[in-house]
Amino acid sequence: MIKSHKYLIALGVILLVLISIRFVYVGARQAADKHYSEEASIIRVNQRAIRPDDGDTFFYKELTIRVLGIDAPEIIDEEHGIYEDQPYGRQAAQLTLELLKGAKTVEYLPFQLDKYGRLLAHVFVDGELLSVHLIRAGLAYETVSFYGDNGFPGLAQSILQAAKESPRPAFEKPYLWRRRHQIRK
Repeated sequence: MIKSHKYLIALGVILLVLISIRFVYVGARQAADKHYSEEASIIRVNQRAIRPDDGDTFFYKELTIRVLGIDAPEIIDEEHGIYEDQPYGRQAAQLTLELLKGAKTVEYLPFQLDKYGRLLAHVFVDGELLSVHLIRAGLAYETVSFYGDNGFPGLAQSILQAAKESPRPAFEKPYLWRRRHQIRK
């Protein structure tokens, strides 16, 4: 009797573990489905191949990746007619580099190329949106209100929520700053 009782307890524990695993997997899959389209797939990044650019752009291997959902302050980029740093531009670039290099995992969810040939993508550091980190740090403005959700409504909502809960950045919106400071060739 005692032997069969132990057997039933062990069987019950195993069933409980299997049900828990199934529940966690289904819940995680549903959370992913509400954020990502069926065609999209997350790509893991080798952090050693990341090279910095500015707060909302970085280089990865042969790609230039532009982070979706935000606009960070500018830093000098003579090739694009920016000959001075916008206030907070270096801080945004530094935070982006620290987050990308210090994360256990960096992944991106590609959207499309922009008119400059950059890959527009949602970027994740340890599973969290890089754009949300920058917004919460006061180093980026959200751009979802202007450009829309780009087919990722759940991620766009996360960005909008972070912007709503965070203080307004202490610098001018970068697109306005560029209008006055960028020298077009």
